[in-house]
Amino acid sequence: MSDYSYSSSFDELAYQYIGGEWRAGSGSWDIVDFNPYDGEKLASITVATVEEIDLAYRAAERAQPAWGATNPYRRRLVFERALRVIDDREDELAAAITAECGGTAVKAAFELHLVREFLREAIHLALQAEGRILPSPDDGKENRLYRLPVGVVGVISPFNFPFLLSVKSVAPALALGNAVVLKPHQNTPVCGGGLVAKVFEEAGLPGGVLNVVITDIAEIGDALIEHPVPKVISFTGSDKVGRHVATVAAANFKRTILELGGNSALIVLDDADVDYAVDAAVFSRFIHQGQVCMAANRVLVDRRVEREFTEKFVAKVKSLKVGDPRDPATHIGPLINAGQAEAVSALVDQTVADGATALVHGTADGTLVGPSVLTGLPEGSPVLGQEIFGPVALLIPFDGEDEAVRIANSTQYGLSGAVHTGDVERGVRIAKRIDTGMIHVNDGTVHDEAIVPFGGEKNSGVGRLNGDSMVDAFTTTKWISIQHGRSRFPF
Repeated sequence: MSDYSYSSSFDELAYQYIGGEWRAGSGSWDIVDFNPYDGEKLASITVATVEEIDLAYRAAERAQPAWGATNPYRRRLVFERALRVIDDREDELAAAITAECGGTAVKAAFELHLVREFLREAIHLALQAEGRILPSPDDGKENRLYRLPVGVVGVISPFNFPFLLSVKSVAPALALGNAVVLKPHQNTPVCGGGLVAKVFEEAGLPGGVLNVVITDIAEIGDALIEHPVPKVISFTGSDKVGRHVATVAAANFKRTILELGGNSALIVLDDADVDYAVDAAVFSRFIHQGQVCMAANRVLVDRRVEREFTEKFVAKVKSLKVGDPRDPATHIGPLINAGQAEAVSALVDQTVADGATALVHGTADGTLVGPSVLTGLPEGSPVLGQEIFGPVALLIPFDGEDEAVRIANSTQYGLSGAVHTGDVERGVRIAKRIDTGMIHVNDGTVHDEAIVPFGGEKNSGVGRLNGDSMVDAFTTTKWISIQHGRSRFPF
C-alpha cells in the first residue's frame, strides 16, 4: 500500500474525480466540510458546475462500452481488490467516518461491515446478468432475451451513512457493466464521494468508469438528473427531494430507484421478552443519533406491559453517554450540523408544549443533542406522522393487536418495523398486516443484508435494491429473435 492516509488527507480527497483524474471544480464558491462534533474545518471544495456534470457523464459514456464488454470474471477482480483495500484501510476509514459524519465507533464498524458485504455481493452480481431463451409460436424462430447494462447510472447519496449508501448503488451498477456518476451529499463529500473513488482507483477500476462530482443544487439545478446520458437515477434521501427527483426523471424518461424516509414502528406485544425488547428499541431508535431512515421513531407498547417496559426503557436511555464520537464509550455523538440540532430540539420543545410528557428531555449543546423520550402524545400530534432524524423516541400505548396495527399504519411512510412477541407466528401474522417494505420479528428495525430486497412502501420509496433486485435496477432486457429458415409475409 502507498503512504496515502484516508483519515488525515481530507484536502487531497476534496476534489472532483472525472475521467480518472482528480481536479478542482470551476464554480465560484466552495463547500466547506466541517467536523460536526468540534467544528474543525476538514476541507474546502470548489463546487462542480453544470459543465463538470457534463464532463463526468461524457467520461462515463466513453468508458462504459469497454467496461461493459469486459469479461465479468475480470470485472469482479476489481471488487475483490476493493475488499482488500477496505481491510487494509479499516482504521483510517473508521476515523474518517467519525470525523466527517460524527459516527461513533459502533456506527463506523457497522457501516464498514455492510460495505464489505455489498462488495462481496458485487463479486457475485458480476455473473448474475443471465439471459433466457423463450419459445415462439412461429416455426423456426428462436427468441433470446439478453440482460445488458443500462449504460450510465447517476447515484445521489445521503449524509447519514455516506460511504455505505454510495457503495450500495455504485458497486452493483459497476459489477453489472455500467459506468457511474456519483454525487455525494454536500455535508459528507469525502466519505460519500472521495473515499469511494479512491478505494476503486486503488482497486484498479479503469478511469472514467466511476466519476465523482461534489456540488449542490444551488449550483447545478437539475442538471444531474436531466442530463441525457444516464438511464437510471438511484437516489437515497428525503421523500420531499425524492418526489422531485422522480418527477424530473420521469419527464426525461429515466428510471428511478428511490430509497426514502421512514417512520418505523417497533411493536411490543403483551407476551414479549420485555428486557430484550428494550434493548432492541433503544438501539433501533438511537443508533447514529437517530439519523437512520429505518430508525424506530415510534415504540408501540401493549398496555399490559407498558409500565414495566417504560421504566426499563427510560433507565437504559438515561444510561446512554452523549459526547465525543472518538471516545469508544460514546453512544450518541453529534447531529450532522447545528441546524439539524436546533430543529430537533425545537421539535421536542414544541411537542411538550402541545401536551406531551417528557420522561427524558435531552438538552442541546452545539450539535450534541441528548436523547428524549416522549409519551402521552395528543391524538393527531404532528410529530407522530413525521420522520424525526434525531435522538427522540415516542412511546405509544395500545390495547390489542388491531390497535397496534392501526397505529403502526397511520403514517405516510412504510420502510421498516419490528414486532416483539413470545409467539413467532403471531409476530409474522401481525408483520404481514403492517404496510411496510421490511419488518422484523423479535429484532430491531435497523437491518440491511446484501442479498435481501431492500425498499419501502408509500412515501418510503419506489423499487428495491440488494440481491437480484440489483439486476432489475441496473440492467435492461433486450429481445433478439432469430428466424431459422424463412418467414412468410402477407404482402
